[in-house]
Amino acid sequence: MCSGSAVTSEPAAATRPRNRKQLIVEAAGRAFSERGYHAASMEEIAAAVGITAAALYRHFPNKYALFTECANVMADRLVVALDAVPPDAPAAEVLRPLARVTVAHRESGGLYRWEARYLDRADRRVLSAKFAQVVARVTDVVRPSPDAELRAVAALGAIGSITMHRTSIAHHRAENLLTESALRLATSTTTPAAPSVELPAQPVPRTRRAQILAAAVPLFERDGFATVTNARIAEAVGLVPSALYRHFPNKAEILAAACLQAAGLLSQAVEQNLHGTTGAQALPVLAATYVAYSFEHTALTNVAAAELGGLPASLQRPLILAQREHIAVWEEQLRLARPDLDAHQARVLVHAGFGAVVETGRRLRWEDTPDHRAAVTAFLLSALGL
Repeated sequence: MCSGSAVTSEPAAATRPRNRKQLIVEAAGRAFSERGYHAASMEEIAAAVGITAAALYRHFPNKYALFTECANVMADRLVVALDAVPPDAPAAEVLRPLARVTVAHRESGGLYRWEARYLDRADRRVLSAKFAQVVARVTDVVRPSPDAELRAVAALGAIGSITMHRTSIAHHRAENLLTESALRLATSTTTPAAPSVELPAQPVPRTRRAQILAAAVPLFERDGFATVTNARIAEAVGLVPSALYRHFPNKAEILAAACLQAAGLLSQAVEQNLHGTTGAQALPVLAATYVAYSFEHTALTNVAAAELGGLPASLQRPLILAQREHIAVWEEQLRLARPDLDAHQARVLVHAGFGAVVETGRRLRWEDTPDHRAAVTAFLLSALGL
C-alpha cells in the first residue's frame, strides 16, 4: 500500500427498485389517463420512471400489455378494498374505502372509463366482471330500494369523478366529500319532479363543414378518435378524403370543432333556461338542463369527455376555457345554496354530480324518457347535497 494514498471503494452499482413494475404501471396509468391509449408512448412512460424503453420492455412486451395491466389495476384495488370490509358493514363503511383508493390514485385511476374500449373483447369481459363485483357489493348495501343497482352506479360515478378533473384539494377532504356525496346517492329515496326546461334546436347540418362534423362525431364516439380515419369520415359525407382538407386542415381540428360545438350548445341551453330564474330554483333548473342536454346530445357529450386530452394544447385551450366557464356557473349557484362549501369543495361536488349523470345515463343506455330524466336529475342534485 502506498503511503498517504486514500482508501476508496468502487462506486455502488445502481440498484433496481423492488417496486419498479408498480412504478411503471403508475406512470403508464397517468400517461394513458391524460393523453389516451394511442397518444401515450412507451418511450415517455419509460422516461417518467427513469429507465430506458428497452428496460420497460423487459417488464411488458408491448404497449397493449401495459395498458391492459393499467386498466385492471384500479379495478383490482377496488375489489381488494371491499374484500377488507365486513359483509354486514353499513353503506358508509363500504363507500369510504372506495373513495379513499380512488382519491389516492386519481391521476391514473380514470383511464378505464373511456380508454377501456380499446381492450380486446376477452380483456373487456375480465375488466367488466371486476367492476360488476364492485357494483354488486354496493348494490347489496343499498337494497331494498327498487332502483338499488342504479343508485349504486350513481354512487360509484360520483366517487370516480375525482379522476376526471384536476381541482386541487387535500386527499382527506376529497375522500370525505365523495363519501358523503356517494352516501346520499345510495340512500336518498325521493325523486322530485324535474323542472321543465327547453334546449335550443340543434342546427340542421346544411353546410359541408357542418355535415362533416355531424358524420364524424358518431364515428369518434363508437370507435375512438385515434382509430377513425379521414377516409371513413369522407365516405360518410360522400367526399374523397382529399376534399376534407378544404374544410379542416387535419382530424384534430374536426374533433376540436365538434367539442366546441358541444360546449356552445350547452352554454346556450344554460343561459336560456336560467334566464329569470333566481334563488332556490336555479340549481334544479341547471341540473335539469344538464341532464336534458346529456340525453339529447349523448354522442357529443361522450366525445368531448373522452377525447379532449388527446388534442394538441393549442386546440385544448378554448375548450378548457369553455368548460371552466360552465363549471363556474355551477360553483356560484352551489355556494349560494350551500355557504358551508369553499370553491374547491363546490367544484369537486359539481364534478361528482356530473359523474353520477354519466354513469347512470350509461346504465340506462341513454334511453330518453321523462322518468329517466327525472331520476338522473335527482341523482345530480343528491350528489350536490340538495
